[in-house]
Amino acid sequence: MKKILFLALALAGTILSSCQKDSDIIIEDPKKNLIKIADAFAIGSAAKVELWSGTELNTGYQKLYISLSDSASGKALNRSSVQILPIMDMDLNGAKMSHSAPLENPESMDADNSLFSCAAVFTMPSSGESGKWRMIVMVKKEGQTKYGKAEMAIQVKQSQPERVKTITAADGSKLTIAYINPASPKVGVNDFEIAVFKKQDMMTFPAEDNYSITMTPEMPSMGHGSPNNVNPTLTKNGHYKGKVNFTMTGDWRINLVLNKDGKSTTTFFDLLF
Repeated sequence: MKKILFLALALAGTILSSCQKDSDIIIEDPKKNLIKIADAFAIGSAAKVELWSGTELNTGYQKLYISLSDSASGKALNRSSVQILPIMDMDLNGAKMSHSAPLENPESMDADNSLFSCAAVFTMPSSGESGKWRMIVMVKKEGQTKYGKAEMAIQVKQSQPERVKTITAADGSKLTIAYINPASPKVGVNDFEIAVFKKQDMMTFPAEDNYSITMTPEMPSMGHGSPNNVNPTLTKNGHYKGKVNFTMTGDWRINLVLNKDGKSTTTFFDLLF
């Protein structure tokens, strides 16, 4: 009898311990370290759309995150087709025009920890009444046949130092070149990354995968460069990655030569750390 009682008490203790452990499990909010930029309802898809980022929006390559929830129940939507479209509306002395910017839509219909990852390259800052950015997010929930549309005003600040260049290539095409890494440069070898996009029209900027790139870092104030750099090469979707070596802190200029079909185009990005 004592043995049975002991086993019963042991089993109860195990169950209690198990329940206690389950209650101690803390699920971390995926948006804990993000900044909420804006939100709106996607008309036509019964979804609430939230736009998040790791930082305030600045000119250049900006990683973005979309969070979706059912507009009625508030339940998270983790499987949907999501597309973004940044739009700059300009008023130049009464002449109105709009244009978009390079972008990267979520690669999957499945959210990663309740977030749909995407990116935009903001080519200019917001400028009061004469230049306003807005973000359009198209949402088609699983089972729906049409997209709903959410639209929200956003503010974009000028990056310091400059992190995006719009240049004319040697073949006459317009290129947008976005600096991505190193985001926090350090002395020594750093991962280097840029993204290159070609202007097709005012609303379309496809990734440009056809360049070979030569990179030459220099320190203008000291009159020297650095060894052991690795030229950036294409990974995918217009992204080129390499290695850049900074031998000391100070002002650095990363010179880039973009080569295509025997023609070269030059640009650069400045750093100070």
